[in-house]
Amino acid sequence: MKEIYSDVIQFRGTHYEFGYKQGLALKHSLAVENRANQWKIRKPRFTIDAVKTKKAITRFAPAIWDELEGLQEALAWPMEKVLMEFGGYRLDIAKSGCSILTGKNFLARNYDYHPKTYEGRYVLFQPADTGYAIIGPSQRVTGRMDGMNEKGLAIGYTFIHRKNPGDGFICCMIGRLILESCANVQEAVRMLIDIPHRHSFSYVIYDKSGETRIVEASPRGVAVREGNICANHFEILKKENRHHLADSKRRTEILAGQKEKIANAKAAFRLLNARDQGVFSELYGSWAGTIHTAVYLPKKLEAWIALGGDSELARFDFAKWLAGEDLELTRITGKVDTDIPFLHMDEGADWFKHGQG
Repeated sequence: MKEIYSDVIQFRGTHYEFGYKQGLALKHSLAVENRANQWKIRKPRFTIDAVKTKKAITRFAPAIWDELEGLQEALAWPMEKVLMEFGGYRLDIAKSGCSILTGKNFLARNYDYHPKTYEGRYVLFQPADTGYAIIGPSQRVTGRMDGMNEKGLAIGYTFIHRKNPGDGFICCMIGRLILESCANVQEAVRMLIDIPHRHSFSYVIYDKSGETRIVEASPRGVAVREGNICANHFEILKKENRHHLADSKRRTEILAGQKEKIANAKAAFRLLNARDQGVFSELYGSWAGTIHTAVYLPKKLEAWIALGGDSELARFDFAKWLAGEDLELTRITGKVDTDIPFLHMDEGADWFKHGQG
């Protein structure tokens, strides 16, 4: 078993100030060093156009561009490099898993992916300029892989495929744009229909009303359905699905079979996080191992997260934090059954060594 951690990052201020602070922290970090090495092997399958990217970002959440400029200032990088790493537009992504369940007053999700991509940053950001305050783990620094905002809107996503990508935003930046700009499910659905999508993902959105929508999105179209269970296949846009859906359907059946027994958020967390329930995954070398289990409770404005399986929860009272009470916890820890290095904490988290990586 490998012990892993995620740093808890708290910031109140403008987007530019937040970007600058993050840039200073990242400048000599293992995450930046490992990612630079990754690019030596994994050649980018996209192009960077700073003008077009700025136009795309500022259309949905203008202040995120200020955050990128703050990162550029602190890192002293060309903007094209900042956008390649953190811009979230036109980037590529590999396969992953993920399972999501909503119920009475909660959204719960397993984030299944590869250790060499995990940043280990759990971020609370309260902007002083514009946009909603957000709590959740980051991906590519500016993006959010799941999270909740001050209005009680929560989101998570699941991977479908990356065939035939289009010009558009990747999943984690879409998560950030939604949380930054939308107050409820209806606003989030409208943005997900309007926004350009790079790849095919399902986005599960949930708010204080208890309403859930699952938005099936690809570069070729968007469909919206009701439901409270989501894995790695589309129910409406079935032509977009991959051929190998057995594991996705297996996890969906487990979640559906337990749905009536899941009375609250704690029960949902146990179902997703317990290693013996069939949903938690240890396929880390296949880009589909569960790294964290997250739970969001919009009515209470609480967020929970656990690293690894059979883990203790870290609980955050987001409402108190929004009122000015800083968190004492500075690091979340957990254990995973893999020896693959993690991007933020191990040297050699690159693609030079094959095998499990």
